[in-house]
Amino acid sequence: MRYKLSLLFFTFLFFTINTIAQEQTLDSIINQPSDSIKKIDLSTNIKIDSIPKQVSPITFERGKAYELGGITVTGLQKFSEQAVKVFSGLKVGQEIRLPGDKLTSAIKKLYEQKQFSNVDAYITQIDGNVVYLEFDVTELPQLNNITINGIKKNKAKELQKDTELKKGAMVTDNLLVTSENYIRENFQEKGFLNTKVTVDTKKDTTNVNTVDMLVHVDKGEKVKIKNIYFDGNKEVSDKKLRKAMKNTKESFLGRFWKGSKYIEDDFKEDLQSVIDKYSEKGHRDARILSDSISWNTDGSINVHVGLEEGKKYYFGGISYLGNKVYTDQQLDQYLRIDKGQVYNAKVLKERVLGDGTPDSEDISSLYQNSGYIFSQVNPVETKVENDSIFVEIRIAEDEPATLRKVTINGNDKTNDHVAYRQIRTRPGYLYRKDDIIRTIRELGQLGFFDPESITPDLKPNYYDKTVDIDYSVTEKGASQIELQGGYGGGSFIGTLGLSFNNFSMRNIFNKKAYKPLPMGDGQSLALRLQKSRFYTTSSFSFTEPWLGGKRPQSLSFSIYQSKQFRYDYTTRTVDKDQRLNIIGASIGLGKRLKWPDDYFTLSQTVSLQRYDLKNYPLGNILTFSTGVSNNLAYEINFGRKSAGPNPIFPKTGSEFNVGVKATFPYSLVNDKDYTSISDQEKYKWLEYYKVSFKGKWYTPLFDKFVLMSNAEVGILGYYNKDLGYSPFERYFIGGDGLATFQLDGRETIGLRGYENSTLSPTAGSPIYNKFQLEVRYPVTLKPSASIYLLGFLEAGNSYDTYDKFNPFELKRSAGLGVRIFMPAFGLLGIDFAHGFDPIPGQTIKSGWQTHFIIGQQF
Repeated sequence: MRYKLSLLFFTFLFFTINTIAQEQTLDSIINQPSDSIKKIDLSTNIKIDSIPKQVSPITFERGKAYELGGITVTGLQKFSEQAVKVFSGLKVGQEIRLPGDKLTSAIKKLYEQKQFSNVDAYITQIDGNVVYLEFDVTELPQLNNITINGIKKNKAKELQKDTELKKGAMVTDNLLVTSENYIRENFQEKGFLNTKVTVDTKKDTTNVNTVDMLVHVDKGEKVKIKNIYFDGNKEVSDKKLRKAMKNTKESFLGRFWKGSKYIEDDFKEDLQSVIDKYSEKGHRDARILSDSISWNTDGSINVHVGLEEGKKYYFGGISYLGNKVYTDQQLDQYLRIDKGQVYNAKVLKERVLGDGTPDSEDISSLYQNSGYIFSQVNPVETKVENDSIFVEIRIAEDEPATLRKVTINGNDKTNDHVAYRQIRTRPGYLYRKDDIIRTIRELGQLGFFDPESITPDLKPNYYDKTVDIDYSVTEKGASQIELQGGYGGGSFIGTLGLSFNNFSMRNIFNKKAYKPLPMGDGQSLALRLQKSRFYTTSSFSFTEPWLGGKRPQSLSFSIYQSKQFRYDYTTRTVDKDQRLNIIGASIGLGKRLKWPDDYFTLSQTVSLQRYDLKNYPLGNILTFSTGVSNNLAYEINFGRKSAGPNPIFPKTGSEFNVGVKATFPYSLVNDKDYTSISDQEKYKWLEYYKVSFKGKWYTPLFDKFVLMSNAEVGILGYYNKDLGYSPFERYFIGGDGLATFQLDGRETIGLRGYENSTLSPTAGSPIYNKFQLEVRYPVTLKPSASIYLLGFLEAGNSYDTYDKFNPFELKRSAGLGVRIFMPAFGLLGIDFAHGFDPIPGQTIKSGWQTHFIIGQQF
């Protein structure tokens, strides 16, 4: 004889409510004559099997604590009995009440394994105070083979991965339904509105309790939107309403940038955009009356939208309530809305609460930038009279807050002082939203952290009017290696470059700091060696960005050397008796300024170069082939850089630089007659001055698109017309803009669509200008690899003399490209550009050119 106890967790609550009544019922049943007892199913899910006649039932005391004497499991096919016992959490010898929480929990745990479709618990024996239980389980079938037909194999693999249809998965009704719905919706989101999906299972006879699944997909033809019709609109044209719908578009020949597919969720979002468009036009009460689709005979659809425009409203008057820190007149300067203007709820919200951009100028940001983090600013419509809406800006200023605790987390390699010296939010400072935004930019500009993942966690403490800030950063690789070899110009060229952008010079002799090199102090150290049969160049540079560690003033130092030998391209022989040696060094100081604002910097550099020629003619650059020329120059640069926050892909801000580089005017003080002396004497000490301007502006467009605008100009001048332009320090225009091994002070200016340096004479040009528009779109900005696409228009030219300078006489080009930035290798890219004009000396336009970019950003 056994008593069957099935305690399913979803009926336990009902059992609790009816305990007393159920006990009475059970007692009355047990006390009935034995021959009248049959299987009974109460609401408590306690079931008593049929009891043979002449056998008295065992007394069952509800709620009594029993000792668990043993557990048996029936119904198993694949699982072991021991596994089910472990899953249940019950142990022999423990105290258990029947019914009770422990048994209910055991059944619930078995269901949570998602391996069983049914679990019943039985009382098989009661021996005094010891109870014996049996679990009768029904195992779910396992999925063995999955076949998806009707679509391409790659797509089938993708869907199988996304839908959890994996071998060994337990087959439930929910799995079948959710998989079918997901696959159908996946294709419907791509415009296949008629997609049909069937899911069938078949028992697998080769394995115990397994099934094979066949998924058939009939996606049908892609459904395009032929027409979008609006009914009821008079104030706003169909064209403007269609434009307001960002996702739902009509199809037409040549549309490739945005598909004309119908996706219900996107369409609902677009309907709200239509209402927002009316709201901007003053129609606050505009609403959608209906929306539907109709089918055309060619399989396309039409979208129909019924509208009620409502009345057009105007601002009747705006008042302020609760403002003490700022006057009404000061707040009006941020609101910029006058009485009688067309009512625009969107503009009102943006001028009061902000438009979501870092540099938003609104009333809420005004308070946030003055320490009032606990302030609340809300626009409220107080009255509507005829076509006028009166608005009250209600302000709860509260008290200004100060910063209490500021921390940075995630800088495992970068030392704390390097990160903390960049932050603009310090304990004791007044809370300012702008300071937080600026800190995010400064940390991103370091190049040691992923700019896209810098997240400030603000913890306001209302009671003591303080704020804690925790900046979470993710470190990325700050070092780069350049290791390449190739064959060109009749010689193998090998290059080895190492750049460590988070170096620690103070730990250079600390063996424990080598992991593999001493890092973390934010210093830059670079080594580069390039060698071929006919030239060798090497360079070393070091920069300390915070000299002394207390102020943002930098010290930089570099030394470089180049040895070039005469190479005969016809015979491919090298004559080492004909050579040009260049050796140089420079030292510079830079400083961040506080005026006009602290985005400005001022840097000064002194450099010395020595050109040593031996039987090495330089054509029309110099008339002598043996001799020495020296270049001692002073350079000063004044610039401003607010672009960011990501240095690889800036989205806002600008950067410009005005620079002057000059030598001492020897010819004006030494009383020499430069018309009668040799070139060796003329150019023993070079003299010149250079003035340059470079400016870039970054403007967000729509979606993720960013416009980069660029303008630059460079002028090389002289002090004495008898000397003329310096034979070095000239500009070379055209091509990819990558500097080659020459260390003669030349500046390589990229102009895509033309071959390298083809827009300048062989000796270079003293004047150039360039203009550029470039639209960029980020594919990914992850720290492992940042990728963006670009399209550009460029124009520029070089000029031999001031008389020929014409900023509108330009060589033009356009093209497309891609950039990939990987921390270990720097910036890589490729451009396909079309030059619309011929290079000097030719009559045929340059045409299509391909440019490979390594380590250079336009």
